[in-house]
Amino acid sequence: MRACATALLLIASLMAARADDVGTILDVLVAAYPDHLTGHDGKDVIWKDGTRMPASDGRSGKSFDQLLYAPSLLDQFAISYPLGTELHRPAVNEDPGRIRNEAFFRKMYGDCRRGEVSPRLKPVPWLAKSGTTVKATGINGVNERLAAVARDLEALPDAMTKYIVPSAGVYNCRPIAGTERMSVHAYGAAIDLNAAFGEYWLWAKGKSGDIAWKNRIPLAIVDVFERHGFIWGGKWYHFDTFHFEYRPEIIALAKRGWPKR
Repeated sequence: MRACATALLLIASLMAARADDVGTILDVLVAAYPDHLTGHDGKDVIWKDGTRMPASDGRSGKSFDQLLYAPSLLDQFAISYPLGTELHRPAVNEDPGRIRNEAFFRKMYGDCRRGEVSPRLKPVPWLAKSGTTVKATGINGVNERLAAVARDLEALPDAMTKYIVPSAGVYNCRPIAGTERMSVHAYGAAIDLNAAFGEYWLWAKGKSGDIAWKNRIPLAIVDVFERHGFIWGGKWYHFDTFHFEYRPEIIALAKRGWPKR
């Protein structure tokens, strides 16, 4: 109960700080996706096609589940991402970047259920030494970012290769397990590493509902992904340690050290 209360206080304090600096968040969001967004007016995010998307839904005091299942654009930043390799075990419901506004990502990457994502997939060599290829979306140059990740991973010691190859996949038109929310894999903008070394919160959930955080992915690998705009699911309370997704806006805010933890 104490851990749960701590997590709720964390979320509430971060949202309060965010309200004082909405402009900073929206500036970062627009800068992260220059191919799609032209700007904001403090209330709406403006797309290049003229679409205006409200930054806030006007609701405050949301529970964690409300943030997760019905977030506004600003709600996506309610929990700060701890950039870097100085790892701490996340507090209850501390899931930085796991809160996603589906309308935003669907407009940007397309709806895979309508066949809009697969035509945009591009091949990416996944470690030359493995001779394998994955396919990622060309939107936002995610394929190029992932190719840069692969090149940097190639330079790591050979002992790291077993965690990276084979990849458990990039594109998959599916919802997140047990939900109706679409996975970032459905946009071709996330990659799973070798599942044999991955840990997932549902696999570790005890009969009491408690979740025991686990990880076997070396932090040197995490560092490479973060340098290229990908966040790591191992930094979530609801952990997914072999999962990385392209979220340059989350990384950019973390580099600014804002919002403060």
